[in-house]
Amino acid sequence: MVKGNKVDNTNAGKKKKFSLTTKIFIGLILGLIVGVIFNVFIPAGYVRDTIFVNGIFHVIGDGFIRFMKMLVVPLVFFSLVCGASSIGDTKSLGKVGGKTIVFYLCTTALAVSVAILVANIVKPGVGLDMASIVAADNVQVADSTSATDTLLNIIPDNPFNSLANGIMLQVIFFALITGIVLAKMGDRAEMLSNLMNQCNDFMMEMTTLVMSFAPIGVFCMIAKTFAGLGFDAFLPLIKYMGSVVTALGVQCFGVYIILFFIFTRLNPFKFIKKFFPVMAFAFSTSTSNATIPMNIDTLEEKMGVSRKISSFTIPLGATINMDGTSIMQGVAVVFAAQAYGIDLGLKGYLTVIATATLASIGTAGIPSVGLVTLSMVFTSVGLPVEAIALIMGIDRILDMLRTAVNITGDAVCTTIIAHQNKELDRSRFNS
Repeated sequence: MVKGNKVDNTNAGKKKKFSLTTKIFIGLILGLIVGVIFNVFIPAGYVRDTIFVNGIFHVIGDGFIRFMKMLVVPLVFFSLVCGASSIGDTKSLGKVGGKTIVFYLCTTALAVSVAILVANIVKPGVGLDMASIVAADNVQVADSTSATDTLLNIIPDNPFNSLANGIMLQVIFFALITGIVLAKMGDRAEMLSNLMNQCNDFMMEMTTLVMSFAPIGVFCMIAKTFAGLGFDAFLPLIKYMGSVVTALGVQCFGVYIILFFIFTRLNPFKFIKKFFPVMAFAFSTSTSNATIPMNIDTLEEKMGVSRKISSFTIPLGATINMDGTSIMQGVAVVFAAQAYGIDLGLKGYLTVIATATLASIGTAGIPSVGLVTLSMVFTSVGLPVEAIALIMGIDRILDMLRTAVNITGDAVCTTIIAHQNKELDRSRFNS
């Protein structure tokens, strides 16, 4: 702005701030460089190993991991209670709500299964000996229990004990029941419902605060990892990224297309072409919530989907349909298990599928929150949470891709539900 002969440089003088994503990526790159330098150029000894690798890097890196662990139980509990309370009254949901919820949960379970299958074929963690740089007593293996006991153990004897000890499937179960009962009570539980929503908002703010320290935590964890492994960690990371991208592609252009054609008999490639701008927007923002208005408008104007259907199913999908996030979690579990030499077995993979599917109900539609709930999935099968350090720095690009998959799944489900309820204008779709 020009004032007389003076130029107002107030805005021009402001420095452009780096986003948290950029800072995390910078932390990853610097940690990688420092770790390789320590591995290649600095000889083993007191200074390298005691002061830096097992001292500064270890304390700060593990401290950040502990902060993330601190968030998991309250964040998941309050998120699930709020999510379930908003959809828990099955009578008011009716046929549309029931079909939508079942569809979302089934596609999420399919997504995790696809991820586990792809990761076991690619084997991204093979060759990465993480156990060598982590104390043996920190590497846990899931206890062996029968399938019937696994199912019964979902129901907590003492929910407060489950919350205190972080028994996540029991926490999820109790949170879902709590949310459903709150929904059924309606106005009688208004104060409690408001309290739960405020607690959920509080935990989101705390998550934002903790994640602001992520660049420093990532730097220290990556530096420690590469100081011990050197260049050996590069190929597994590339294979991990390839596994996630492949599984996302199979889900988006395989599972969704098949389901879309089977249930609607419409051209799925025409759907993808019309919906692509929304996918691109989701890719750029990495948030399902931000795409809700554009998603609803596109489905109505280009697909012929009644807004009566989409205004319910799309916001619901942004809350409980996290196929892309579940794919990342499935691949990450296989990656970590292989890197630490832990055999999960069939029971472990079934636990991962159940945990990731149920956790998707409470995963907020905001960038990178899947990394926090990933620690919960790791804990459910006894995997070291420290493995998250390796994938955190490269998560942003994958987060963008999986958000695009998430909202595509929402749109596919919405179109199918609209077709089954005769709320789809097929002539507009085919135009």
